[in-house]
Amino acid sequence: MRRAIQSLCLVLSILGVGLPPAAQADSVPFWGAKASVPIDTPINQLKKGEFLWMGEAVTTGPVVMVVSITEQRAYVYRNGILIGATTISTGRPGHLTPTGVFTVLQKQKEHRSTIYDGAPMPYMERLTWGGIALHAGGLPGYPESHGCIHLPSEFAQRLFDISPNGMTVVIGTEATEPERVAHPGYLAPVQFVGGQPIEPVPFAPTEDERWNPELSPSGPISIVLSQGSQRVVVYRNGIEIGRARLTITGDAPLANHALILSEGPSSVPNPYVPDPTKFRWLRVGVPGHLGEQGTQVDPMAVARLKIPADFAAKVNGILTPGATLFVTNEALYPQTSGPMLQIVDADPPTKSRPVNSRGS
Repeated sequence: MRRAIQSLCLVLSILGVGLPPAAQADSVPFWGAKASVPIDTPINQLKKGEFLWMGEAVTTGPVVMVVSITEQRAYVYRNGILIGATTISTGRPGHLTPTGVFTVLQKQKEHRSTIYDGAPMPYMERLTWGGIALHAGGLPGYPESHGCIHLPSEFAQRLFDISPNGMTVVIGTEATEPERVAHPGYLAPVQFVGGQPIEPVPFAPTEDERWNPELSPSGPISIVLSQGSQRVVVYRNGIEIGRARLTITGDAPLANHALILSEGPSSVPNPYVPDPTKFRWLRVGVPGHLGEQGTQVDPMAVARLKIPADFAAKVNGILTPGATLFVTNEALYPQTSGPMLQIVDADPPTKSRPVNSRGS
């Protein structure tokens, strides 16, 4: 069928006749995987055409996207927490993808290029009026586009459905952006307004928690709990308002879960709800854990969590139904980020090995 349509396209183009809309739609390829990998899949193990989507985990709050040309991946954050990551293909030599901060100027579900002979660009989200956009496209595993950011078709559709006009998109490389932008993690590395990089200040040796609710007085609450980083981080309306050290007893890794705070009494002991006689955390069905939809948390897993009591009380004081919680055994920030660099050694310099003149 597709071969017949392609032959028809060729004949009609020679005759100068346009295809009817239905035939054009049928001729649009489908690129990449048809479904998300399980949420337990490490992002750095995504193969070409694969993507991770857990948009069900956080359904409210501002959306921001970070495109890493270095990694050939893109990351989508909602309310400060990762909800999607995907393999991409950016511009090739002679048609490089520009770096910087962009906003979505226009969206069009069914779009064809006015520059490149009507090439299909489904789920197009325009970043510049000069022809740079996000859209579904070819994913060979390396940069091969004319400057656009190619996404898997299914991922492009899901992003299109939740992304507003004006969404901030930050495109960076190791050479042009801070390390966290070139190698993002589970927390948004940029501000959702303006796209400026966020550089987290590490805890002091005696510091166990921070609480700054005045930074964002209202909006949806999202929490991420990371076993890998031993941190719990709280976001309100896309802005971090608190974090604390997290202790998890036992050696077994926590399973990745997404939860939502709901009305109704909790059937398991849980100090991390405002009132267990009125509220409970319910699991959200996400890829790899679809069967968990609507079930309560494992009491044995809750018992393993140790969060400073005063911090937990402060968080409970602002929680309302609809707040979301993402639990992961992964680190919040990438554990490896770029090539290994030699800082210092004990060998004398040689003619074949120039001395690095920069300080360490």
